Amino acid sequence: MNRLLVAFVICASTLAIGQPAPRDIDLTAPDGTHLKATFYAANASGKSAPAVMLLHMCVTDRKSWTPVAEQLAAAGISALTIDNRGFGESGGQRYENASPQVQQQLAEKWPGDFDNAFAWLLSQSGVDKRRIGAGGASCGVSNAVKLASRHPEVRSLVLLAGGTDSAGINYLRQNAWIPLFTAAAADDEYISDAPQLMRWFAEATGNPRNKFVEFQNGRHGTEIFAPHPELPKQIVAFYVDTLEKNPASANAKFTPKPTPASEFWAAASEPGGATRAAQIFHDARKRDANAFVFPESMLNLLGYERLQAAGVNLGANFPGQSASSPSSPRDAAQAKADALTLLKLNAEAYPESANTQDSLADAYLANGQNAEALAAEQKCLELLPNDKAPAQFKAQLRQAAEQKIAKMKGPRNN
Repeated sequence: MNRLLVAFVICASTLAIGQPAPRDIDLTAPDGTHLKATFYAANASGKSAPAVMLLHMCVTDRKSWTPVAEQLAAAGISALTIDNRGFGESGGQRYENASPQVQQQLAEKWPGDFDNAFAWLLSQSGVDKRRIGAGGASCGVSNAVKLASRHPEVRSLVLLAGGTDSAGINYLRQNAWIPLFTAAAADDEYISDAPQLMRWFAEATGNPRNKFVEFQNGRHGTEIFAPHPELPKQIVAFYVDTLEKNPASANAKFTPKPTPASEFWAAASEPGGATRAAQIFHDARKRDANAFVFPESMLNLLGYERLQAAGVNLGANFPGQSASSPSSPRDAAQAKADALTLLKLNAEAYPESANTQDSLADAYLANGQNAEALAAEQKCLELLPNDKAPAQFKAQLRQAAEQKIAKMKGPRNN
C-alpha cells in the first residue's frame, strides 16, 4: 500500500471533518421566484462567528466569489453567495441580452431577493448577528451599499470596481464608521476611471480604517482574483480585522480624516452647494495641480440627478429614470443651476472626456443656453476618437451626440 497515499487520505479526511463543506441552498423570493445560493459555514468550534454576504457583478454569478468565500470560512467567518435573479441558477427572466427595460425590472426585484437571503443568513445557527459584513463587485457594489443601508447589522463593506447613486454615497458618509475596502484594476474594460472611482470611495468617508488597493491589470471586479490571488487574501484579512479582531461599531469614536474628496462631496450633495463645491475643487488644485477631488462618473451622475430633481425629462439616455416634480419653480431653477455648475466642473477636471461634454450639453439645454449646448456637443464628437472609454459606449455616445446636434440644428432652432 502506498503510505504517502494513506497519509494524504487521512489528512484530507481531517480537513473535511474540521471544515464544513459548502452547501447549496434554495431560497424563495417574495414573489415566489426560485433563488440559488451557496453557504460556506465557518469552522467556529461551536462558537458564534461573523458572517458575510457577497453579491456578484452583472457579467458573472455567485461562483465568482468562491476564492473569498472559501478562505473566509477557513478563517472562521461564514459566507453566503447568491445568484442574482436572472443569473446563474436563480430564476427570473435572463438578464443577459435583455432589453434595458427588462434589466431595470429585474434590478428592481433584487433588493427584496437580497433581503430574503440576508434574513436566511442571520437565522443560521452560529452566525453572530452583531458582526455581519457585505461585499459587492461592479453592479454588486451598489447592491451591497443599499443592502447595508437597509440592515444596520452590516458593519464592514468590500467594494470592487463599481459605483452607486448619491443616496448610496450619502449613506456611507452618514455612517462613516463603517470601514470600506475598495479595489480596482487600471485595465478595467467597463469603467475607464475604475481605480480613481474606488480610491474616491475610500477617501470620501474619511474613515482611517478604509483601504484601497489598485492593480495595473486584472480587468473588472472579481476577475482580478485570477491574476492576483493576493486580493482574496487581503479581503479576508480586512474582514477578520473589522469583524473579528476589532469589530467596527457605530458607537466607536474615531476622528474622520478630512480630504478634499470628502469636503467636496459634502458641499456638492447639498442643494445650492455646487458653487461651494467648485471653490473647494479650485482651492485643492491651487495647492496641488494634480489633486484628485472627485471621479468623473460620480459627479456626472450627481449632475444628472440634479436635472432630474429639476423636473427635466432625461429622455432615452436614462430609461430607468423619470423626471421628478420640484417643490417650487425656485427649487427647479436652483437644481438646474447646480447641475450646470457641477457638469462644467466635470468637463474642466476631465478635459479629454467626450462624455463630460455630452452631459454638459444637456445641462446647457436645461438652462436654455442652446448655443453653448451645441458647442459642447460638437466638442464631444471632437474628443471621441481619442477617448479611453469602451468602444461600445463610445459608439452609443456618438449616436446620441449626432442626434442631439441634428435636433439643435433643425429648422425650428435656426
